[in-house]
Amino acid sequence: MSVEVFNNMLGEVMTDVSTSDDMVFKSASGKVFRFTHYQDCCENVSIEDVAGDLNDLVGSPLLVAEEVSNLDDFEPDDSSCTWTFYKFATVNGSVAVRWLGRSNGYYSESVSYVEE
Repeated sequence: MSVEVFNNMLGEVMTDVSTSDDMVFKSASGKVFRFTHYQDCCENVSIEDVAGDLNDLVGSPLLVAEEVSNLDDFEPDDSSCTWTFYKFATVNGSVAVRWLGRSNGYYSESVSYVEE
C-alpha cells in the first residue's frame, strides 16, 4: 500500500468506520475509503481481529494511518500466510486491524485500497 493512500486519509474527519468483510471509512468531506480483498481461487484474506474501539476514529481528524505486513511460509503443508496490520489513531484513541491472508503461495494475500 502506498504512503500516498494514507496521505489522502490523514486529516480527514470520519463520520463512520465499520468492518465486516471490508473496512470502510466515511469522511465528513464525502470521501469513502475502503480496505478489501477480491477473493480468488485457493486463497482467503479476511479481517481476523480489531483491537480498540472504532468509534474512537469518528469525529476527530485522523492523525495516524499506517500499514505493517509480514510474510511467513508455514510448514509442513507448504502454504503461504501474510499478516497485515493497519493502525489508525485520532486524539480519542487508536485502533489496530489485523488481516490474515492464506494461500497456496500462488495467489495474492494482500489487502486492496479503494477510494470512492
